[in-house]
Amino acid sequence: MSSSAAQARTSTIKASLFYFVFVMYSYTTGGPFGLEDQVTTSGPGMTLLYHLLLPFFWCIPISLIAAELTTAMPVQGGFYRWSRAAFGDFWGFLAGWWNWSASFVLGSAYAVLFSDYLGFWFPQISGWRHYLVSVALIAVVTYVNVRGIQMVGKLATVLELAVLLPIAALCVLSVPQWHVNPFVPMVPPHRPLFQVFGVGLALGLWLYSGYEQLSTVAEEVDNPQRNYPRALAWVVPLSIATYFVPTFCALAALGNWQEWHTRYFSDAAQLIGGRGLGLSVTLAAAITNVSLLNSTVLASTRMPFAMAEDGYLVPGLARIHPRYGTPWVAIVGSAGVYALLAWHSLTQLISLYVWLRIATSIMTVLSGWRMRRKAPEMTRSFRVPWGRRGLLYAVGAPLLMSGVALLGSDKFGLKWGPVALLAGLPVYALVGRRKARATNPSA
Repeated sequence: MSSSAAQARTSTIKASLFYFVFVMYSYTTGGPFGLEDQVTTSGPGMTLLYHLLLPFFWCIPISLIAAELTTAMPVQGGFYRWSRAAFGDFWGFLAGWWNWSASFVLGSAYAVLFSDYLGFWFPQISGWRHYLVSVALIAVVTYVNVRGIQMVGKLATVLELAVLLPIAALCVLSVPQWHVNPFVPMVPPHRPLFQVFGVGLALGLWLYSGYEQLSTVAEEVDNPQRNYPRALAWVVPLSIATYFVPTFCALAALGNWQEWHTRYFSDAAQLIGGRGLGLSVTLAAAITNVSLLNSTVLASTRMPFAMAEDGYLVPGLARIHPRYGTPWVAIVGSAGVYALLAWHSLTQLISLYVWLRIATSIMTVLSGWRMRRKAPEMTRSFRVPWGRRGLLYAVGAPLLMSGVALLGSDKFGLKWGPVALLAGLPVYALVGRRKARATNPSA
C-alpha cells in the first residue's frame, strides 16, 4: 500500500455509535418484511415462539462471540481475519470466499425486490426496464458506499426511520381491533412436520443472521472495542421487537393467519388502517430493500479488500480511494457482479446463500472458542459472560441450530448447497499457488 493510500485509509471519517447502530440494524433486519410465509407454513403460534426463542440459540450467542472478537481484534475484514488467526490460511480464506460469493446473490436480490415493489405502482416496469431500475439502484448505492461509512450510516438512518414509522402506525392502529389470540393455532392442522419445523426454522435463522458481518468494517467505526458491543446490545432486542410486535399486532387484529403470504404486511396494513396505510407500508417494504442493499455493499466489500491485502485476491481490490479512504475498486467490482445477476429473481439461489451464511457463522463461533485457547492473553475489553459455560453456550447453540437448518433445507439447497461450499477449494488451490510463487519466485 502506498503512503498516500495509507494516509487516506487512516484519515477516513469514522462512523459514530449512533450511525453504526442504524447500519447494523439495516443489515441484520431492515424491517419486519420477509417473515409472512412463516405464519402459514409454521402456524401463527409457532411463528411468534420462533421470534421469542430462536434469538437465544442463534443471533444472541453469535453476537456475544462477535463482540468479544471485535474487542480483541478490531481489524478490517472482521471474521475472515479472525478465522485465519484461529485456524490458519486455508479456513480463513474459505470464510472470506464464502461470504463474498454469497453477497453476489444477496445484493442482486435486494435490487430485484426493490424493482418488484415499484412494479406495483408502475406496471410498465418489466423486462429490460425492470433490469435498468435494478442497475440504477445498485449504481446509486455504490456511489454512497464509495463516499464512506458515515454517508452510508446517514442514509441508513433516514431509510430505517422511513420504514419504521409506518410499521409503528400499523401496530398502534391495530390495538383497538384486537379480538383473537394470535398464538392460536400453535401449528397448522394437518401440515407435515417438515414444513412446521424445517422450513419455518430455516427462515427464522435467515431472518436472525448477520450479526457478525459488520465486523468487516471495524477499522471504520469510532472506538470499535467500545461501540461494536454497544451497537449489538441495541440492535439485537430492536430486531426481535421488529419481527415479533407487528406480527403479533396484525394477527391479533385480523385473525386470518391462513391468508398470510409473501408481502402480506401491506395487505394487513390496508385492512387495519385503510388504503393510505397500506400504501405507506408497501413503500416501506420497497425502502427496506434499498437499506439492505446499502448495508450489504458496506459489509461485503471489505472482505475482498482484506483478502487482497493478504495476497489472496488480485492486488487491485486493495486500492484505496485517495479522498474518501474507501476500498473503491472492491466496491465497484462487487457492484458490477450484482448488476450482472440482477436480471433474474434468483429465488433458488437464495437457498445457496443460506448454506454459505451458516458456514461463515460457524467459522465465527468456532474462532471465538479457538482464540480463547490459542491466545488467552489477548486483551478483550468484552468477554462472553458466565465463564466456560457461557462460551459453551455461545458456541454450541449456533452449531446445533446450523445442523438442524441445513438438514431441513429444501431439495435444491441440499443438492447444491454443499457444492457452493466446496467451490472454494479449487479457488484456494489456484490463489495459494499464485501467492506461493509471489512469496518465493524460485519455487
